[in-house]
Amino acid sequence: MTETSRIRNFCIVAHIDHGKSTLADRLLELTHAVADRDMRAQYLDKMDLERERGITIKAQAVRLAHDGYELNLIDTPGHVDFTYEVSRSLAACEGAILLVDAAQGIEAQTLANYHLARDAGLAIVPALNKIDLPAADPDEVARELGVLLGRDPSEVLRISAKTGEGVPELLRAVIERVPHPGGDASKPLQALIFDSAFDAYRGVITYVRVHEGVLPSRARIRMMATKVETEAEETGVMSPEATPISQLGPGEVGYLVTGLKDVHQAKVGDTITLAGKHGAKEPLHGYREPKPMVWSGLFPAEGGDYSDLRDALDKLKLSDSALHYEPETSQALGFGFRCGFLGLLHMDIVKERLEREFDLELIATAPNVEFRIARGEEVTVVHNPAEMPTPGTYDRVEEPVVFATVVTPSDYLGAVLDLCQSRRGEQVDMSYMSPERAEVHYVLPLTEIVFDFFDQLKSRTRGYASLDYEPWGYQTADLVRVDVLLHGEPVDAFSSVVHRDKAYAYGRQMVERLKTLIPRQLFDVAIQATIGSRIVARETVKAKRKDVLAKCYGGDITRKRKLLEEQKRGKARLRRVGRVDVPQEAFIAALRVDEGASKGKK
Repeated sequence: MTETSRIRNFCIVAHIDHGKSTLADRLLELTHAVADRDMRAQYLDKMDLERERGITIKAQAVRLAHDGYELNLIDTPGHVDFTYEVSRSLAACEGAILLVDAAQGIEAQTLANYHLARDAGLAIVPALNKIDLPAADPDEVARELGVLLGRDPSEVLRISAKTGEGVPELLRAVIERVPHPGGDASKPLQALIFDSAFDAYRGVITYVRVHEGVLPSRARIRMMATKVETEAEETGVMSPEATPISQLGPGEVGYLVTGLKDVHQAKVGDTITLAGKHGAKEPLHGYREPKPMVWSGLFPAEGGDYSDLRDALDKLKLSDSALHYEPETSQALGFGFRCGFLGLLHMDIVKERLEREFDLELIATAPNVEFRIARGEEVTVVHNPAEMPTPGTYDRVEEPVVFATVVTPSDYLGAVLDLCQSRRGEQVDMSYMSPERAEVHYVLPLTEIVFDFFDQLKSRTRGYASLDYEPWGYQTADLVRVDVLLHGEPVDAFSSVVHRDKAYAYGRQMVERLKTLIPRQLFDVAIQATIGSRIVARETVKAKRKDVLAKCYGGDITRKRKLLEEQKRGKARLRRVGRVDVPQEAFIAALRVDEGASKGKK
């Protein structure tokens, strides 16, 4: 057990693509944690998806030894979808390296992660990365960082994670500026779970930071939030591969093989203590259930793959406790699941993992958010637009809103404000970080962000603006359900909840798109968009015409009339009993109606 005065627990927080994983690689090399022959780029990113996209999805903890100190580096996800996991990782640290790209400067997630770290009471070690780039402007970015932190710009360290320049000085600054952890080995055990994973052979593995007491191997333990008791099979540290040790003491970070078979029994943010009378009475504060922000239906492209999709979701949920799903039936798409995700990136990653790891072909319906429907005192939560009641049968609808931070070059400020206003945003404040960069805060409805807001923001600012947001509660809104009817029959997969002011435009856009996608039948097909019982848009797919007179040559005109009347009666019967055949490709293309619209605008 290491003396707490020789321990430093720290993490690296940064905007996406500012070099966080590359810096982690240099720290591993500098402390000789990984042999040269085993070293690879993005060493701590284990998943193929992480390495391909250049992002961190799962947190990783690694123990480094340097100059007689035990340094525990916790590599955190950088995306807004994983804010809760980041907050728990920060709770396991005493310090954070705030890494900023010297060419791109402070961005939205830099600010968001800085505020998270500051609110958690962490010591901040500011550093500029990529100083070797030709476009880098370290003096200006150091000045911006100095203003943000209220420090002298000379305190900002300058490094290149790619070449290793300045990294030894950064590591020395971490040892000097980050305080050592507290904790008393004689007190009852309190250990924070800041991440968990599932191993097919060993069950649930939790990554823990011990705050008080000692966590020995083979001890009987209890999860305080879920009330689950189990025997700790093994304690150890990641250095960077799993290395078993006899016990974890105060301030130490390591892993615990719990022996549990369900990852939901060991939740991120929960507190581990010893079972029985020697356990702690109070858990560590900050635990909450991860709440889905975005909902979407996942359906197999082939109906027979439904059981395979269910098995795949069951297995994926073992390693991703934030994933929610429940069975759903669609008249158009058959059997599937309504899934809840932390955000759009989380949704994209889950869908790609299902397709790649379980060899499935999936159709995802348009993403939507959770609405609250109020009838007097009764409040109903709706995840699926098809469940939205008709207008007039409820008192009000509440939609989730977010507090959004946009950092943009001043030249594009007008375009950003125009975009936010068009998405029903309410401006909170605006400030200039420098004459060239502005920071804008807006309260925006989440439903306006989940489709193409980010694409539009990047398009209008040539990729220079950055966005970050956090949940901000609910607000009353004038929302209506727009249904699409094919041949008089509603198609639930095309239903959507939109603001009343945009309902007509959405309905018109949808029917025009479907008219080009649905093949012609032997009868006219009416495509209608409706709000309640009112039709707001209509298009017609004209019938195919078969030349029944081709074989009728010569003779009296009455013969031709008789054939045409027979065809007329047949078409009328088809119109009554005929079904509209919508090919699978049309469903996929129509469900991407907003995506197509945004590309058209660009």
